[in-house]
Amino acid sequence: MAAAKKQFPLDALRTDGWFERIGEGIGSFQALCEIVGERFFAFSIIVGARITALTIDRRSPDQTLVDFVVGSAEAEGDLEPQRLTLADFRRRLVGALLVEEEKQTSAPERDTDVEAIQLYIGVRYLLLAPLYGYSLVSLEMASGEDAEIAVLHDGVEEKYDLEGFRLRIRSHVREELDRVATGARSAIDLSKVAEAEACALRKEWPKVIALLGTWPAPLAIFLRTPEGQMLAPEARALIAKGLGLLGSACVHLGEIEQAEEVFRIGIQYAQEGMAAAELFRRLGEALLMNERPGEAIGPLRRALAFGGLPQEVLPPLARALLKRGRYVAAFACLKDALAAGAPEKELADDIREVETRLGPALTAWKARMLTAEKTT
Repeated sequence: MAAAKKQFPLDALRTDGWFERIGEGIGSFQALCEIVGERFFAFSIIVGARITALTIDRRSPDQTLVDFVVGSAEAEGDLEPQRLTLADFRRRLVGALLVEEEKQTSAPERDTDVEAIQLYIGVRYLLLAPLYGYSLVSLEMASGEDAEIAVLHDGVEEKYDLEGFRLRIRSHVREELDRVATGARSAIDLSKVAEAEACALRKEWPKVIALLGTWPAPLAIFLRTPEGQMLAPEARALIAKGLGLLGSACVHLGEIEQAEEVFRIGIQYAQEGMAAAELFRRLGEALLMNERPGEAIGPLRRALAFGGLPQEVLPPLARALLKRGRYVAAFACLKDALAAGAPEKELADDIREVETRLGPALTAWKARMLTAEKTT
């Protein structure tokens, strides 16, 4: 006679949405998900690694430094702080989740013994399952037979023996690490430029950096390879546009020196034409914002030489010249900017300063010009 099977409903143990619910109480939840990776942040909660600080490296995100402690929040003062690069932190989390639990737990006897069922399945698996679309339905056991677990996977009912289910979940965790490693190797996805442009139009600068922040380091290396030298003009232009968006995002977030580096890489890809003009203009404006007006003059003049719009390039060039005390040149730029259609109200402060600095000499020059116009 076959042994009677026991079935334990798992409704009381279902953890669907646990990660999202925790996120509601964490102010920096979205930022941590974007930087660390949503599932890796969930892994850190499961293994008890609490992130205390992040030192972000925009050029090489895998080198971002993660400060964390392992243990309960109540004992935080007694816990030893640890620091790893983001890549090593992710590997540490995956390693911790893949280690087999040594303790063997006895099979549950009653479906009301929730804790016994939890321990038998494994708490980590209860928490990992929803991250990969598994919703637990029931556990079925028979004396002398392996336990079988029924789940809904993305809405489809599936059954596994319990150990097979654990192996499947562990393989998902292992694949997560492989996926981010592959993503780092193929960081340049040109399709992201359109998405970044849309984010820039909405002024969502952190999202622009999240999309394109991995570009500078591999692109700087790629440019020196034969493949990089032979890149088609269309691809060069798209890369230059993406780097322009990334550099502007860095400027808006106050990372001016990082923006300069990004713009300079972008200029090497653009080479010439309007794409180069736009990057030279943005580089000049970044240098000007970083209180380096003398260095800004050259890129802004090159922006004009490559066909940049005078009404966009001449105002910052005038300000750079003004800060360097080159008042006559600044006045000429402002005059040409107005003639090109730059709004006078945006230049009013600069015009007043130039007129104050040049004083009577400018007044006399204007009078001579008016006299010459009347006599012709």
